[in-house]
Amino acid sequence: MNILLLGSGGREHAIAWKIGQSPLCDALYIAPGNAGTLEEGGNEALKLNDFNSIKSFVIENNIHFVIVGPEDPLALGIVDFFKNDLLLKNIPILGPDQYGAQLESSKDFAKQFMLRHNIPTAQYQTFTQSEKTQAEDYVRKHTLPIVMKADGLAAGKGVVICNSAEEALQFLNEVWEDQKFGVSGNKVVIEQFLSGIELSVFALTDGKNYVILPNAKDYKRIGEGDQGLNTGGMGTVSPVPFADAKFMQSVEETIIKPTIQGLQDENINYKGFVFFGLINVDGSPYVIEYNVRMGDPETEVVFPRIKDDILPILFEAANGNLKTTSLAVHPEYAVCVIAVSGGYPEAYEKGKKIQGLEKVKDSIIFHAGTEENENGIYTTGGRVLAIVSMGDTIKAAQEKSYDALHKISFEKMNYRKDIGNDLLNY
Repeated sequence: MNILLLGSGGREHAIAWKIGQSPLCDALYIAPGNAGTLEEGGNEALKLNDFNSIKSFVIENNIHFVIVGPEDPLALGIVDFFKNDLLLKNIPILGPDQYGAQLESSKDFAKQFMLRHNIPTAQYQTFTQSEKTQAEDYVRKHTLPIVMKADGLAAGKGVVICNSAEEALQFLNEVWEDQKFGVSGNKVVIEQFLSGIELSVFALTDGKNYVILPNAKDYKRIGEGDQGLNTGGMGTVSPVPFADAKFMQSVEETIIKPTIQGLQDENINYKGFVFFGLINVDGSPYVIEYNVRMGDPETEVVFPRIKDDILPILFEAANGNLKTTSLAVHPEYAVCVIAVSGGYPEAYEKGKKIQGLEKVKDSIIFHAGTEENENGIYTTGGRVLAIVSMGDTIKAAQEKSYDALHKISFEKMNYRKDIGNDLLNY
């Protein structure tokens, strides 16, 4: 089949790398892609919010299946666009419709959904700008720490854990007075802080049935020891050692099953990935957030661990006919370390030439913010490369990834040197 994969990051390179191995894949196009996805298929300079251009490409290239990588096109309603178009409606597209995508695009929508379906999550209240005085009063009376969240999409940067009321009040001012997140900050969700260790769990669903993918742990902060600003993700480990069979059974029974049942009960058109951002609080899982696509950089460790041909399973889900109930998974650990541009997640420079990629033999390199021209491969983003290695232990995989990173360089390259360290003692 001919496949169009939308997106340009490390997640999309990992998906392209995996589905490109399938004998069912005749032609693979990645839009817009990056220097790494060029190795897997053809890059196409399509804008992800230009649905008419995507339509033209799908028709002209006889595309049989569309996979949506990032959240923005889903939040903008690309699935609805396909379903409402006479020429596109019979082409399977993997992802929820715009209403279902609110599980990620509106934290308030997600919290209300969880409450309706008795899914364990932190206590919260939501406020609009017109309720700023009430929000400030709520903050002043709330126990600390307190979690502040911009309601809408903010590229993983709209959540702040505040240790003082002053920090929380400053967040409200930045969101409502300074418009730091634009319309994504029209509402602010204020949450109880849950103390525990986080992990990411993924399910693929056709809206009724589901299959659970390998779990992972993401490292969001820019600095070692989880210090500094939030990023889109500085590294990942899969599987998560503390997520044993008993814990994962609890996740399935108290979170995954009621979520999928809730989608069905509310007639939400949801065919795609559900990303459960969880926290383990004294052995009990709670939902911090939903995402409506695979995580980045979690995909970079999840997909290499899947033994099965993933393409027919994705196609089943998109067609509302998911028959697969479990996946064959490699038992090894996978460790991903992200190489980022100097200055990220704040201002950073682009256009730095990347050296040494050809020297890496024992790890997989997924590209995130890169482009290729006649002179070589250059940086185009904050997160540049995802270095992924497999090993019998976290330590073995970790050492491989760091050995690979020592062979790669670009001006002002930065990466965390402690990815996975917190899991070594489990």
